Amino acid sequence: MPEFWVASGHHLTRLDDAGRMIVTDELIVAWLARPEVLPPPEACAAERTLHKRLMDQPRAKVSDMELIALQDPDARENWRFLLTLRDRLIAAGTVEEGYAQIVRDGVTLPVVFMSQLVQLILRNALDGCSDPQVLRAAECFFRPQRSHIQNDTLFLADEELVQLLEQEMHSSPLTAMLSGGIDGLDVLGDGNDWTYWSRSDAHTMVLNFGGDAAARAGMATAIAAYLRHMLGLDCNVTAQASADNTDLRWFVGLDQAGTAIGNALWNKQPLPATLVGLFRLDIADHARVTPDLRGEPIWLFLGLGADGAVRIKPQNLLTGLPLAAPVLN
Repeated sequence: MPEFWVASGHHLTRLDDAGRMIVTDELIVAWLARPEVLPPPEACAAERTLHKRLMDQPRAKVSDMELIALQDPDARENWRFLLTLRDRLIAAGTVEEGYAQIVRDGVTLPVVFMSQLVQLILRNALDGCSDPQVLRAAECFFRPQRSHIQNDTLFLADEELVQLLEQEMHSSPLTAMLSGGIDGLDVLGDGNDWTYWSRSDAHTMVLNFGGDAAARAGMATAIAAYLRHMLGLDCNVTAQASADNTDLRWFVGLDQAGTAIGNALWNKQPLPATLVGLFRLDIADHARVTPDLRGEPIWLFLGLGADGAVRIKPQNLLTGLPLAAPVLN
């Protein structure tokens, strides 16, 4: 199978008997080498010394005194976050269990760290996947998307990429993207799927979420894979075309806007945001579901933020399902 998302660091992990990623020294070193963590040229000697020591001994304990010695308060905060992440993962033993405990305990970490964990987990959950539509849709779990409507069709492009291009062009580049005005940035589909493999880490392919059923089906497949991997949940997820006649006995918002939409529907109020994705989740193992909802579908809502962005919160799927067994596997 072609490789994808090399930047996730999946190749730096080893799997345990359950198929979960063991936290290796190599993975910790890769995080220490991230641009957000590397000491800048103006960093104090204490920070440079700390970074070098951890690069040599990734699991070395760091005292409060070492952190207090850092002159830059932002650096102290960043190092506390990183060490919290490292220590949590090491104590848990696997990336998946560490992430689950972080979500369960409500530990506050920077978005960049949480997104890195989600990408790594999805890379493992989707190992062997041969469908670029599934992989591109799964990027929405850890890469915020910027929306664009063209001919009444919703397209999603990587938000960070769009921002970079806007800085270069001093105007929105999405119209140019979708008309082929920028080399190397194409809408996934119509025979170009094979190019995804060489571009997966660049995040340069646009997702035709509104006009291509394969894109929405890909999102459904990614959701199901995430739930199977994290919760051991035997389930089926299908994309739906309409929210009409939906029995909202239980719903989960995939993002903040989706949660607001679900709450409005539940209370029979006007929608506060635009619904862009609706999915039906059916759990095959009824014993895993609370008795009052066994055999009932769970509805998943994806909305569009007021700023035109889609920012999925995958932790909502871990904490929002009506499971009778422990929520986190």
